[in-house]
Amino acid sequence: MGELTSWLKQNRSLLQPTRLHAASAVRHMNKIERKRLFSPEIEQMRTAEGRWYEAIAYEMFVELTARTDVIKYLALKGADAPCGRKNIQLGQNGLYYSRCGDITIRGNGQDLAEFDLLMVDWQDRVAFAEVVTSASDMKEFEREIAYKKQLLGYLFDQQSVPFLLVSSFDVSNYAVGKRLLKAPDNINIRTASCEEIKGLLRRDDARRVPNRPPEAHAKMISATSIRVKRPFNYQKYHDWERNRVFKHVAEEVDVKGTKTPEETSRLVKKILYGGLYPSAIRNLCQDRALSIKGRQLDFENLMSQYSKVILATDLPDYEPLVYLRSRQKREYLKMVQDKDGNFKFERKTPSKVGFFLWLESISPSLGARITGKILDAFSPR
Repeated sequence: MGELTSWLKQNRSLLQPTRLHAASAVRHMNKIERKRLFSPEIEQMRTAEGRWYEAIAYEMFVELTARTDVIKYLALKGADAPCGRKNIQLGQNGLYYSRCGDITIRGNGQDLAEFDLLMVDWQDRVAFAEVVTSASDMKEFEREIAYKKQLLGYLFDQQSVPFLLVSSFDVSNYAVGKRLLKAPDNINIRTASCEEIKGLLRRDDARRVPNRPPEAHAKMISATSIRVKRPFNYQKYHDWERNRVFKHVAEEVDVKGTKTPEETSRLVKKILYGGLYPSAIRNLCQDRALSIKGRQLDFENLMSQYSKVILATDLPDYEPLVYLRSRQKREYLKMVQDKDGNFKFERKTPSKVGFFLWLESISPSLGARITGKILDAFSPR
């Protein structure tokens, strides 16, 4: 166990929310979130509560960082994030801030990972924390944490990356929590429940808290000032993986069963193979059903309603995906494959995210033959 996680394990009592933390955390929320914190609508209230609790964790670490030498720096976030944040653009790689002050790592403009807290210990090792308020947040949690550890480990040339799990409930009651806490550089900081912490607040507190940040201390720094130790060209890593698939599929080699020699392959989350020519779209519609909320698309309907069809796979399992570019709105529809090899609508990709820009940059390049080979290689049938 590293010194940071060892020290935190011995000093968990220093990380318990007070009324001051609870009230100060409200300044990181927008007006709508503040109103919803006490809303009778449970879903709206839980969403706002999650944002609030994340800010409470940040406020606790702001205070703690000033009191110990074990933590060298804490990255600013939320209302404290620096001004002049860069708009999303293709080619952006590394640490950035989102519009609302969240800390992200972008790869070719796409948000690869978001970090609830980011810090540097006294040995100049980067560590991160995730903040959870319910077990429902932990469905894909284990894979997400593993990816973030790989990403930070690569960028900052660290063999291990300390991970702090801040929770308002007992994560050890769940299999995922138990597995995560077995790792020597992982630690859980459990606080009082959100209901108990909220009991420290009055309803008026959510409206009275100013957006003005408290006086900062020398250990609070911009996340973008933390120097990356390895070069990071996500587009290049992605293209290596895409070309490897093209080569193996053409040679009828099992892609999943073949290890890649590139260390950077573990950083690529998704492969975008290219846009489909009309002949490939026609074959796709003939061979596989495409449905949106129960309505099946044929070739004519698809061509009239959507201007572009893009083939992709999610990694590491190479799950096939299809993205449809709407002609009416600036958005893509993400289509996922079911157990029968057909595609159904999952969610929309709006224009405000970096991944949209990447999808927009892709032109038709795949004919019917290569499209069929890729689908056959990764489909369940």
